[in-house]
Amino acid sequence: MRTRLLVAAAAGYLIGCIPVARTVARRHGVDDLRTVGDRNPGAWNTMELLGGRAALPVFVGDTAKGAIAAAAGLAAAPGVWWAPYATGGAAMAGHAFPVTDGCRGGRSVLAFVGVGLVAAPRPAAIAVAIAGATLVTTRRLDVAARVGVFGFPLVQMVSEGPRRTAATGVLMSFVGLRFAQATIGAAPGDGDPAT
Repeated sequence: MRTRLLVAAAAGYLIGCIPVARTVARRHGVDDLRTVGDRNPGAWNTMELLGGRAALPVFVGDTAKGAIAAAAGLAAAPGVWWAPYATGGAAMAGHAFPVTDGCRGGRSVLAFVGVGLVAAPRPAAIAVAIAGATLVTTRRLDVAARVGVFGFPLVQMVSEGPRRTAATGVLMSFVGLRFAQATIGAAPGDGDPAT
């Protein structure tokens, strides 16, 4: 089982390295998302620069990275509750530090969402519903996304207890560190790195 998990984690990392946003942006005439907008090669920057229709495949693709990697963990180690967190976390690391892009990647938010959908489907579904309700009432995608992401561990704590929620917290901490790196590295006048 250990070997299968290591292979699944390595595959998860490589899945995370797939440059979905870069590919979409280049098809729309933007060479490198790391040099424009908020300088994040992810869905949000794609949406801000190119619109929602162009960003949709990035939203789907980056979420799929985490989901596929987490599912590989479930397949590699059935019944091991932390396996999808480990292999999904590897995909998040691949998205953040892709060997295909000089280890300069995104913040892994959507890969985290994909991991949550597979590793904790019930609390994730509730968090998505809460985010959807927030979007309907506020008409602000940024607010809805934050409510969904930060509401997820709260719902998970109630429905699944502290052990799995702690694993979610580790992955969220990774995302938080990526945001901190972006803030520290942002030049004066750059776009808001927290979007």
